[in-house]
Amino acid sequence: MEKRDPCRDQLADFRKTQRNPDVLTTGTGAPVGMKTASLTVGPRGPVLLQDFVFTDEMAHFNRERIPERVVHAKGAGAFGYFECTHDITKYCKANPFQFVGKKTPIAVRVSTVGGERGSADTARDPRGFAVKFYSEDGNWDLVGNNTPIFFIRDPMLFPSFIHTQKRNPVTNLKDPDMFWDFLTLRPESLHQVSILFSDRGTPDGFRHMNGYGSHTFKMVNAKGEAVYCKFHYKTDQGIKNLMAEEAERLFRDDPDYATRDLYNAIESGNYPTYTLYIQVMTFKEAENFRWNPFDLTKVWPQGEYPLIPVGRMVFNRNPKNYFAEVEQIAFSPAHMIPGIEASPDKMLQGRLFSYSDTHRHRLGSNYLQLPVNCPMNARMKNYQRDGPQCVDDNQGGAPNYFPNSFSGPQDDTKFSESSFNITGDIKRYNSADDDNFSQVGLFWRKALCDGGRKRLAENIGNHLKDAAEFIQKRAVALFTQCDAEYGRRVQEELDKAKARQAQSAAANL
Repeated sequence: MEKRDPCRDQLADFRKTQRNPDVLTTGTGAPVGMKTASLTVGPRGPVLLQDFVFTDEMAHFNRERIPERVVHAKGAGAFGYFECTHDITKYCKANPFQFVGKKTPIAVRVSTVGGERGSADTARDPRGFAVKFYSEDGNWDLVGNNTPIFFIRDPMLFPSFIHTQKRNPVTNLKDPDMFWDFLTLRPESLHQVSILFSDRGTPDGFRHMNGYGSHTFKMVNAKGEAVYCKFHYKTDQGIKNLMAEEAERLFRDDPDYATRDLYNAIESGNYPTYTLYIQVMTFKEAENFRWNPFDLTKVWPQGEYPLIPVGRMVFNRNPKNYFAEVEQIAFSPAHMIPGIEASPDKMLQGRLFSYSDTHRHRLGSNYLQLPVNCPMNARMKNYQRDGPQCVDDNQGGAPNYFPNSFSGPQDDTKFSESSFNITGDIKRYNSADDDNFSQVGLFWRKALCDGGRKRLAENIGNHLKDAAEFIQKRAVALFTQCDAEYGRRVQEELDKAKARQAQSAAANL
């Protein structure tokens, strides 16, 4: 018999773990006598309302689906550990970095960004790459993407940006005018747009792409000394990408390609691994840097701020149940631990609120009590009580107010956040013109080979052709500002794509 993928043998593998089938029960644990027929008055009669076996089953089924994520709806998950391999305690006191050799359990979710839950894994789209560290000081979520930058630098624009990547509210179709109109009106997006339409816009599965914290964070050591940092987690499997034709084929023939690849690799013992690095910038360097170091649309030059190795991540377990451990896992950049703090990065500041807020909408106010989200290596003790779906002991008889005289949990100043000075006038600052072109030009000239430049221009032309002509002209003008050759080649490929489109339309007349 032909060898099957491990993912196809999941049910057979489960059967091997069962000596005998369990007794079927209702949600209350009561045994069920017959599961294939409703309780009726005679063989042709109506169903009785007293049939709890049926109503318990149907009422739960009606509520099986929780709202899908507004972004990152389609994703895969895995579990494993982080091992610290290099001493960075001079920068950071965070629990996972305490000493070389320390291992911390982790969970990861990798995902596409713009599509719905049923969308294809191989779509041209950024990929989310979120890691949850279950440390003894609580859970730390490093919530990033497979790119070191993003489309926008101010969180006020995030809902509008996501709307343009979704569906037209009238036609319910993806709309090239929406897509390109917004992006060309916000030239800060050009850096991420260039990465998106390059070869890296369609990774060959989740195992062959890097991850980045993307934002600037703050690290604090045991002395209270702080530095700014960026996180990079580089794939040890090597970068591999899908060319447009292969991505299109898989889009059609195997829309779950990346999910299947990750599951099969882990189930086969071919555990994916990633090396974690940091870049470090002092406060003084940040203050004097030639551009805003907290701008999410730009990278820190590695020649000036080299990668410092920290440790490795190993994914060695598949989810035991997808809904419980992946659909319900909830990441938020606000989930930090002592030693990791926020920087003035505007996009990070916006996400500190938005992620936890959406989890409370999607999963309920007690989402952190769910097993996959609870701090498994730390004890949760606070003054939060009640709310829907409280699934623990609600902290028993402990006082629910603070301060109190009855041995409730106490705060401790040794865990206080680091202090820093800040000055400036409070106003809404326009950042639209903060050098949107120089790093994009460097990406075109330095990061890509000639074949990569050719494919980038082709991919943009093939997509841009469906936008309105005035938007096309605006886009080409912006790419030209990044690099004259970049704009010229996009225009050439756009002309070719429009010519093919016209020929196809004429042939169908």
